[in-house]
Amino acid sequence: MTTMFERILEIPQQLRWGAGLAAPAPPTGRPVVLLGMGGSGMAAAVAALEAEGSGSVVTTHRSYGLPAWAGPAGALIVAVSYSGNTEETLSGVEEALELRLPVVAVTSGGTLATIAANEAFPHVEVPGGLQPRAALGYQAAATVAALAGDGYIEQPTAVLEEAADVVTDLLGAGDGPGAALGRDLAAATQGRIPIVYGGHPVAALAAYRFKTQINENAKRPAWWGEVPEMNHNELQGWAEAGALRDCTGVIYLRDRYDHARIARRLDLMEVVLRDQAERLGTVISEGTSAVARFFSLCVVGDVMSVEMARRDGVDPTPVVELEGFKTQLGKEPT
Repeated sequence: MTTMFERILEIPQQLRWGAGLAAPAPPTGRPVVLLGMGGSGMAAAVAALEAEGSGSVVTTHRSYGLPAWAGPAGALIVAVSYSGNTEETLSGVEEALELRLPVVAVTSGGTLATIAANEAFPHVEVPGGLQPRAALGYQAAATVAALAGDGYIEQPTAVLEEAADVVTDLLGAGDGPGAALGRDLAAATQGRIPIVYGGHPVAALAAYRFKTQINENAKRPAWWGEVPEMNHNELQGWAEAGALRDCTGVIYLRDRYDHARIARRLDLMEVVLRDQAERLGTVISEGTSAVARFFSLCVVGDVMSVEMARRDGVDPTPVVELEGFKTQLGKEPT
């Protein structure tokens, strides 16, 4: 059985798989709404990072239905659901069809694939059989390809190949510098709740990925914050943290293309929080494209989360609470 750590090592090949995709292209020039939850929502957000340079409105929607403006604006809806059965995403697709909006599906199958076939809208199929969070490379690459086919991302092959090369260098065969840093962070986090801070937009999204991977792989709580927003609220919360210093620790994520003022804020935060929060480490992005820079940060957190699980004697793969919650959600209230 392939382990979760081995799945992390597969990320470069997942990204390269997407580099050769030729996605069908519905009408261009529309604002885009990317639908997705969990690992699929993360993939949508990664593609959105790269599409921001197109000059078009590209936004993610992690809930039921669609934003109220989507219909009047004639938005293009890109639905990303690894299983194809995510109820929030399917509700957005149903609304899009009612509004006669163009839809593109990214999925491995399920109800979403069936709807795409029945309604004859474009469908990018990704390899199935994985946990959604372990298929992030496939899903992000497929979504990049879908947006490139629509003219929202330039040179998708170069973007995905660069990301794959960067991750390969960081992970190696599990002994690369990124993997080593992930293990070091896991050791530093032993007995602590990790808090991950990153600057908008790339490092903040990576901070959220750190948090969700710790939740699902290590089965432990974590939280994240986005700079500069958290400088206007959460930063004050450390003033009277007291004993929390002994059971928490901060990881700073830095993007090489951080806005100069965000970089300054992160510098100052490390000084301001020096006596309130244990500093566990800093991770700095590599690469040029937004996708490459995100994944260069992401894989360090992925390794960290799996190493945390190993140290605690936890199997990182199953998500029993999440599956149980979905089962209960599908039952009629009593």
